Formats: sequence, C-alpha cells, structure tokens
Amino acid sequence: MLRIKKFIFISVLLFPLFSAAQKKPLDHSVYDGWQSARFLQLSDNGKYLAYMICPQEGDSLMVLKHKNGNGLAEIPRGYAGKFTKEGNYFVCKIKPFYKAIRQAKIDKKKSDEMPKDSLAIVNLLNGKIEKIADVKSFRLPEKAGPWLAYTVDISEKKKEKIPKKDSVVAITTLQRNIDSLQQIVKLAQAKGLNTVPVKKDTPQSKADTLNKNQLIVKNLLKNIVLKYNNAEDCQFSAKGNYVAISLKDAIDTTKKKAVAVVNLHTLKTDTILRSLNDVRSMIFDEKEHQLAFIAEKDSSEKSLLKFYDLYYYTPKNNVAQKIATRHSKGMKQGWGISENSRLKFSKKGDLLFFGTNYILPLKDTALPEFERVNVDIWSHKDYALQTMQLSNLKDDLKRSFQAVWNVMNDNLYQLEDSTYSKVDITEEGDGKYFYLISTNAYTPALQWAGYLAKDIYVVNSLIGDKKLIIKNFEGNTYDSYTGKYLLLYDANAKKYSIYNAEKNDLKTVDIPYPVYDEDNDMPMNPDNHGIAGWTRDDAFVLIYDRYDTWKVDVATGKSSLLFPSGRAGKISSRYIKVDDDEKFIDLQSPLYFSRFSEETKQNLYAELAISGKRTVWRNITEFQPVKYRSLTKAKDARVFLYTKENYIQSPDVYVHAGKEIKLSSINPQQVNYNWGTAELFKWTAYTGKLTEGIVYKPEDFDASKKYPMIVYFYERNNETLYDYIAPAPTPSRLNISFFVSRGYIVFVPDIWYKTGYPGQSAYDYIVSGTRALTALGYVDSTRLGLQGQSWGGYQTAHLITRTNLYKAAWAGAPVVNMFSAYGGIRWQTGMNRQFQYEKTQSRIGATIWEKPELYKENSPLFYVPAINTPLVIMHNDNDGAVPWYQGIEMFTAMRRLDKPVWLLNYNDEEHNLMQRKNRKDISVREQQFFDWLLKDAPPAPWLRDGVPAIMKGRTWGL
Repeated sequence: MLRIKKFIFISVLLFPLFSAAQKKPLDHSVYDGWQSARFLQLSDNGKYLAYMICPQEGDSLMVLKHKNGNGLAEIPRGYAGKFTKEGNYFVCKIKPFYKAIRQAKIDKKKSDEMPKDSLAIVNLLNGKIEKIADVKSFRLPEKAGPWLAYTVDISEKKKEKIPKKDSVVAITTLQRNIDSLQQIVKLAQAKGLNTVPVKKDTPQSKADTLNKNQLIVKNLLKNIVLKYNNAEDCQFSAKGNYVAISLKDAIDTTKKKAVAVVNLHTLKTDTILRSLNDVRSMIFDEKEHQLAFIAEKDSSEKSLLKFYDLYYYTPKNNVAQKIATRHSKGMKQGWGISENSRLKFSKKGDLLFFGTNYILPLKDTALPEFERVNVDIWSHKDYALQTMQLSNLKDDLKRSFQAVWNVMNDNLYQLEDSTYSKVDITEEGDGKYFYLISTNAYTPALQWAGYLAKDIYVVNSLIGDKKLIIKNFEGNTYDSYTGKYLLLYDANAKKYSIYNAEKNDLKTVDIPYPVYDEDNDMPMNPDNHGIAGWTRDDAFVLIYDRYDTWKVDVATGKSSLLFPSGRAGKISSRYIKVDDDEKFIDLQSPLYFSRFSEETKQNLYAELAISGKRTVWRNITEFQPVKYRSLTKAKDARVFLYTKENYIQSPDVYVHAGKEIKLSSINPQQVNYNWGTAELFKWTAYTGKLTEGIVYKPEDFDASKKYPMIVYFYERNNETLYDYIAPAPTPSRLNISFFVSRGYIVFVPDIWYKTGYPGQSAYDYIVSGTRALTALGYVDSTRLGLQGQSWGGYQTAHLITRTNLYKAAWAGAPVVNMFSAYGGIRWQTGMNRQFQYEKTQSRIGATIWEKPELYKENSPLFYVPAINTPLVIMHNDNDGAVPWYQGIEMFTAMRRLDKPVWLLNYNDEEHNLMQRKNRKDISVREQQFFDWLLKDAPPAPWLRDGVPAIMKGRTWGL
C-alpha cells in the first residue's frame, strides 16, 4: 500500500513535466486571438451583469448574465453598453464585422461609405434582443425613465412602411398644430392603441432626403416611438420626463435649426426657438424645471466670426430667452460665450455655469497663403515656451473659462479667466465658497521645477468676491463637499492643514506617521499618499499614510485611526468609490477598500462597517496568490464584479453575491502552449540593501539545465508579481510571456536610486541581481541580455559602457547625452527637459552649470569606446518624450568606432509604438536579435546586412 502511494505521488509530480514537454512555444501568430475581459457593469438592482470578451484584433463579444451566473444573452461585436436605471433593459452598439471594416479600408471607402454600427436593445426579463441598423449614437436618461433615444443614418433609405396596429408612433416634423395632434392621440388611446398616427412629411427634393439623420425617441415599456427627421442632438432630463432636441426646422424654408422640448408624459412637442445657425450643449436642471443651451443665430453663412449666446427656458415661457451675450453686464471686455461651453445647473437650480473665452481677431488674409510668413517668435517674457503654447494650441482655442449666471437675480460674473486658471465648485454648485487657483506667476519655472506653484483664493459664490488664502503654494488641495473647508498638503513642510473659509484661518493636522512617500528617491519633494475623502457635513476628512486611514476632526485637527492599523503587517488599505454618484463618505454605511500586502504582494477587497468606536472588516475576497482588479458594485444591492488573475491565470470575471462565482474562461488555448511561472526573488544589492525582483521561468523549467536570461527593468515592479502578462505585440517593452515560453528566464529587478548617480544606481541593482541569479546555477552567465525602454533604455545604454557581462542589449528611446538632452524638448507637451534632470526621473539634482561632471558621468555617449555588447536602438522620428536625435547620437558614435549597432526608426511613430503593424514588426525583430546572440540562431538579413533605403518597402529584412 505504501509503495502505491509513493508511485501516485511521483506520477503527479512527473505528469506536469511530461505535459509541459508536449506543449508548443508561443509564436507571433497567437497575438490577435488572445483575449481580455473588459468593461464590467452591473445593473443598479444587482440582478444583471455585463462584460466584454475582446480579442486583441477581431470581433469582440458582449456577454449578459444573471447574478447567479446563468447566461442571459450574448451580443457579437457589442460595445458601449448601458443598463437602464430601472434595470429591465440593456442597450449597446454593435460594431460591423472586423473583416468588413478592414476590407472597406483596403477599398479606400469614404467615411460615409464605411460599414455602420447597429443598436441592440435587450429585454432583460425575457432575453429578447431587438436590433436596429445604421445607428450613430444613443442616449438614456441619467437617473430614471423608460426612454431611449438613438440617431439613425437614413441616407438613401427606402421609404419606411407605416406600422400596423399596436406598434409604432411617429412624429416626423415639428408640428404647427399641437392641439390637433393631441386629439389624435386621445382617439388612438381610446381604441386601446399605444400609438400616435404618422403625420406626413412636407414634400422634399431628392437632395434633401440624402445624408440626413433621424432621431428615434422610444418608450421601452409602452412601445411608443417618436421620430424626428434631420435631428442633430438630443438631451434627456435626468428623470426622463423631457427630452430637448436640436434639428432642422421643417417649417423654416431657409433650413435653419430649431430647438424643441418634448413632454414625454403627454407627448406634446413645443418648439422653443427657431431660426438658429447652430445649437450646442443643451442641459436640464436636476428638478427638470429649466433648460439651457447655447446657440448662434445672427451671423451670415459666410461669416468667419460667429458669436454665441446663452439661452434659458422654463415651461412657463413659450420661447427660450436670451440671457447672456458678449455684451452682457459682467462679461469681460472682448470676451464672449464659448461655443465649447459645457453647461451645468447647480443642484438646487439657482446657478447656471457656462463657459466664456476671449474673442480672437480674424487671421490676416490680405496676402495669398503662399506669400504669408509662418514664424514662431520666442520671447523671454512668454508665460510658457512657444513649444508648449503650440502643443496646447488646439486645446487653448477650445478652452472655456467658467462663468456663472444667477437665476434668481439675473447676475452674471466670471470665475475663471486668464489669471484665475482653475475653479473648484463645491456642493454641486450650491456651496457658499468656491476655490480658485492662479498659476500664471509661476509658469516659467515649470521649465526647471517640474511642478506649478499656485496662489489659492476663496471666492464667495453669490457675489464673486475673491480673497487670497496662500501664495506660492507647492502641494495638493482638496475642497470639502460644502466648500466650508479646504485641505492643503504642503509639499515643503510635508504636512496637512485645514482652511476654514468662514473663520479665514488655517489649522494644522496632527497625524503621528508620515503622510508622504517615504520611499521617494527623486530630488524633489515627495508626493502625499492622498485622501479617501470628506465625510457627511464636512465633519471629518479621511487621510492616508502609507498603510492606514486617519479620521481627522476638522474642528480640532486631531486624528484617530479609522480602523485598526495595518502597519505591523505592512498592509495598506485604500478606499474604493463604488458609487459614481457619491459626493461624500457616509460613515454610517458600509465602506469598501482594496487592501495590499507589501510582504506577499497579494491584495483583497473588503467591506468596513463602523458602529461607534467598533469597526468590523468583512472580506469580499481573500488574500491568495492572485491579483484582484476592477471592483464594481451594484448601486442598490450587495453584488460585486471583479477580475482575478496571476501570471498563469488569465484575468477572468467573477461575481460575488454571497459567494464567488466564476463567469468567464478566456484564453482556453493557453493550455496548448508552454507558459511559465513568476516568483519573488530577493538579494542584497551592491549598496547593501535587501532588494526584490521578479523571476519568470518557463513552465517546463528544469533546474539542472542552463537557460539564457534577459533582464528587463524600469524602476520598481515588485507589485506586479501576480499580473497576468498576455502575449501581445510590444509597443517597445519586452514581451515577457513570449520569451519565457520560448525557453528564456526573464528577470525584472527593482532599482533604488541615489541622487546624482542614476547610472551607478542602475549598475548596483541590475548587475548585482543578475549575478545573484546566475549563482543559483540555472542561468547561463554567457548568454545574458538587457532590454529597456525609455528610462529603461537609458539604463541599458549606460550598463553596456560599464560591464561586458551582457551579450546582447536592446534600448528603446534612450537618453545617451544628458548635456544635449537637458536643453531638449518633450515634443508631445512642448516642455523643456531641464526639470527631469534637476527634479524628477533622471535624478541629477543640479543644473548643468552646477555639476557638469555628473551630467558627463551619467551620459553613456562619453563612454562608447568601452562598449563591446551588440546594441539595437529603437528611436522614432515622432518621439514626443525623448528627442530622437539621442538615438542618432548613440548610433553614429558606435558606428564610427565600429561597434555592432542597429537603429530602428518607425516613421511617424511615437515614443512607444502605437500602430499595431509596427508592434508586430518589432516583436519579430526582438526575437530574432536575442535568439541570434543568446541561442545561436542564424542572424536575420536585417541584422546581417541591414536594409538599404533603395530596398525600403521592397524587403523587410526578416
């Protein structure tokens, strides 16, 4: 009997080895079909859930299920889904087939000829699905109501048949005689029909019937349908009792636009404004008593300068009233209503917030375009570099500065402007105090400081009166819900204080542990750990330290732990806002937290109940060797959705309604491939610090063998121990799961930095970790590679000037010359790079004039003669972070000294590759490079001979 037990035990051990030996290594053909689960949703009542299964390239699947895990419906290619607030319906769009879109692109179809989306309406009570073709967009009421609105492209459609009996109601034009329509409705309803007869359209020419939209407003419960031709936009009121529509006015022969409001109880349509050229940003107040929008009506069709006005409507009035123009009292001279305004009523409806902007003069067109000068004029007096101004130009042209109109007293005043750049509006617009921030005086220093100091003001929301609170402030601010208090984290003092707007005083917060990042190793003030939020009535603010949450009494500044400390066990807890409508934290209700163990790298989700001084944790999940992500909770039920993963297990979807139920099983094909394992590895670095990293081994790992190893790094990554890494074409990083599957060890070490010596720091941790691993016996010390992107690319370039330990190196977008890079531009943002070296990631901690020796010591370019390691550089000509001439400097230096070097420049590509075709290409080249030098594979033609420009596009050298 004992022998049998031993035999079974050995068989169990050997079976995985035998099984893994039969598995295939991953190849580049697997990427497109590898799946992920995304966009987790729950209905408010918690009865139903939805998620998407998405391949990397191809057709996705929208999945609908009951909370018990039973299937309800699957919608191929479904996306952008939403549950109705009552939870009886689910609505989503449906993409055309991926192959159809691809073929249309191949055929160079115009945008209006491309395959179009459809709409799916799912009845959750019976699982029936209604599909509607050629739908552009849809809307649902925000808080309630059985209505759905969607826009259909009816270009070149055949005339629709009038429905029979009990089905559809259609209103195809704005009605002149609403009373007669209502009489027809009453007659129809008296006969038991949920219909409104169709009124015939005014005859139109063929040209008028082409390329137009039809808005459908549908009652999902009563099967009432309202149709509006030539509609452009619509907006429901929050509870779905009204819908505002902008559309071409069928009565106006000039084809101008109108705004109509439909009462969805009576089906009465009121046209509230006509003869408009453009309509934007329609919005109801929360009580559904008021409507506002902006419109332009007076300019000619050819006019280049258009002036928008702000309009206001209530059901008491027959038409919308113009309430603000560029000439209104309170409007800044030379300013007007911004066409990009985002309107919003305060919660009570007493204030209407809108946007303004300065009116720009027209461009000088006196000369023909080919004779006009294009010049950027840089000045030392500019508030920001020209590159930053040009980078932000599109956003600046669309910028709206917040202004407010008081409904009660018809008073208008400006909140934001070119001086006061940001306003925090409190109590959903009803707070007595708002907070303004001004950064103009400090913008030039962004060039070298890496942050914007600010002046902070409190403003009386009723009259717009401003008062300075603090000048030249570095740190973060958090206004309370009502606006009575403002929490300030001072980055210089590393402390919090609370400003009381009514008393105009500051009170210091007393917390016994550091509230900032103690591990910060950049030469700048550390960030704070942040806050969970403010509680009801602004009684407390909940502030994080590294592990715990402190309940701070705003009246005294004194603090107490919200729950028993996690510091002893090194468990940090962070609040999760599970309700999007939450405005403050209610300590009388359950609170939800994500908890993370620094020791094990595991996390869980938990519910905290507070009763007096007693706190009780109730775990939703448990600490396991997995990572939980994307916690979603039903608004009105204790039902949760989340994903669970580790390096071996794909991130599948789980529902928890009393017990955990697995819902998805993505990537079943993984069992056919040699996969791998991930484990935490600890060693003592050359600095003497005990350090962590992650080691990835093939599934068929044999400790008696010698494996080639690639070392991949950035800064610190130990918290990713349980991350699933799908095989995917890389934007420029190392495709870890791909190389592990093909017989490589991959090592990802943590790096801790000393100010002034980032290169030496990289050496101390990466090389020490590499040698510690090779000492274990299963890594071939003659077959070691390096791979890093961006900051990792810099460290790769630096290391090969310091050691010949590595046989192959790949550096993506590296900085190699800190002198030239220091004065360079991050083209994506237009920012100068000085701040990176003085304050942030590059960690020199001094200007180029103060410590030039450090800039040289940390620049690989000056030590190229010492390089013996073959290097591939990827650096693209549209890199918006690291100027691509850095890659050119390294390449030309190594080329001159006859060092083996290659430079990949993906034309018009960014810092990280964005186009999938390029990601696939670099994935192949990365494999070919490392296989050649670390596994003795023959070199690919591009490595052996290069690809001359004359052969570009004729051969890829693969």
